[in-house]
Amino acid sequence: MRAVLAEMRIEGLGVIDEATLELDPGLTVVTGETGAGKTMVVTGLHLLSGGRAEVSRIRSGAAKAVVEGRFAAPPGSAAAKVASDAGADPDEDGTLIALRTLNPDGRSRAHLGGRSVPVGVLSDLSEQLIAVHGQNDQLKLMRPAEQRSVLDRFAGEELAGALSEYRKVREEWVRVTTELADRSARSREMAREAEMLKHGLAEIGAVSPQPGEDDELLERAKRLADADQLRESATGAAYAVSGSAEGDPDVPGALGLIADARHRLSGSEDPRLRELEPRLAEAEALLVDVGTELSSYLDSLDADPQVLEQVLARQSELKQLTRKYAADVNGVLEWAENAAKQLAGLDTSEEALADLARRRDDLAATLADCAQRVTVLRVEAADKLAQAVTVELGGLAMGQAAIEVIVSTRWAEPNDPHALRVAGGKEREALAHAGPEGVDEVEIRLRAHDGAVPLPVHKAASGGELSRVMLAIEVVLAHSDPVPTLVFDEVDAGVGGRAAVEIGRRLARLAASHQVIVVTHLPQVAAFADRHLVVDKQAAGGVTRSDVRRVDEQDRVRELARMLAGMDSTETGRAHAEELLAVADADKKSTRGKGRKKR
Repeated sequence: MRAVLAEMRIEGLGVIDEATLELDPGLTVVTGETGAGKTMVVTGLHLLSGGRAEVSRIRSGAAKAVVEGRFAAPPGSAAAKVASDAGADPDEDGTLIALRTLNPDGRSRAHLGGRSVPVGVLSDLSEQLIAVHGQNDQLKLMRPAEQRSVLDRFAGEELAGALSEYRKVREEWVRVTTELADRSARSREMAREAEMLKHGLAEIGAVSPQPGEDDELLERAKRLADADQLRESATGAAYAVSGSAEGDPDVPGALGLIADARHRLSGSEDPRLRELEPRLAEAEALLVDVGTELSSYLDSLDADPQVLEQVLARQSELKQLTRKYAADVNGVLEWAENAAKQLAGLDTSEEALADLARRRDDLAATLADCAQRVTVLRVEAADKLAQAVTVELGGLAMGQAAIEVIVSTRWAEPNDPHALRVAGGKEREALAHAGPEGVDEVEIRLRAHDGAVPLPVHKAASGGELSRVMLAIEVVLAHSDPVPTLVFDEVDAGVGGRAAVEIGRRLARLAASHQVIVVTHLPQVAAFADRHLVVDKQAAGGVTRSDVRRVDEQDRVRELARMLAGMDSTETGRAHAEELLAVADADKKSTRGKGRKKR
């Protein structure tokens, strides 16, 4: 089962008040009179695909425009993965509901699987599901980049892999080339910057600050400056805890008093008093610890003026660094670390530049090989593409026309920063422009008839012929195109007669492998539909609205007769329409197999 768009609902868009389109997995055609709103179907698909939302598309008087699509997206498909990554849940029947709402204030909202999602998610989903081709695509076909894209799509995975390798090498080549040019151009400036960094690192290295040293010195300086006062406080506290250093019994201190209290309690005959003695023992132990620490503190207290002078001198050295490089010593150390990294990247020595130049040349040689591989694959694919499209044109009433796909080198302009030496060409011309897509230019040329000079396709083809060239290319690309749903918006413009029948036949064949939706004004194309939808315009009470209906049997005959220059009211017109349907049905049966049922 392939992923398809099963149904689309449109509300408040252009002349369409409300309409539901049930789409066939094969070929669905949408017809209707000029101005009935056929293009709103394509506009709805663009909105559903995350396209630009224009407020002018909202129906006059409508509160908002809504487009809703129901996709059959099999588990494991690329579309199902996009939905899963966005947290969207499939419906009960396994289908996926996408919704786009456009408000008159210009705000647009998107939902997928019942969840609000960014519009970009709908765009990612549509890339896996829908490709819309309209008359604008004929204009795109005139662009060299689009012509190269057509060839690359046809060439398939082998070329895609070669291009991926080319781009990876090119990215590194551009980086190294840019760095070499930057270092060479800024060598003096970078040399001055390097000297400043070296000076700073040398200055910091000479002082050799340690993490948190400034805070430690500040505390030590305070203790040294206040040594006499601190000694007096510590000595008084030790005296109060431990008593007189000479052991004067009249000044026992807290420890002596507690010892006396313990003695009195332990010798008491009252159990309640004896129970208090252990608690005094705990207090005595704590006071012993405090007394020991006070003694240790007094022993470590240094009042030597020379030590204080050394501490102040060290503080002065550190302050010189903190004034220049950071607010504290830790910041100075961080600056030094960053400076060392910067200095490593500012190496402008001849050896460093020579190493970069060698790296650039090695990458250039590898890149030239990759570019050559891409070119070879393109040239091989170009011949096959030209032959395949030419065959298709023969079936589209352009039997004398032939397509040529020319792959040539895009030579570099003077001072091109992405000039790459490649094989071939004159010595002075051997520098090609190495762009992200390779060094090739691709041009599709059309020889309109035998003896004609091949010209760029947009110069050699009329509007109708350009439509047929576009369709022929799409038919050829269909088997290599992973997108399951193809939408054609009046690509048959300017075509009629036998060519129109052939376009219908080609679209029907395309529908054997893809879901195809076609907006058309040609009855010859509409006759090949598996499902025929008509956009009707009605006016009542000064209000014009359109809806979409499915036509079968006699209604379909009448619609085709109408499309035959308004012949729906004549027997001749209906007979002609019935003949078209019979020819189309016979062709589809022979192409798709008699066992296939009509949908």
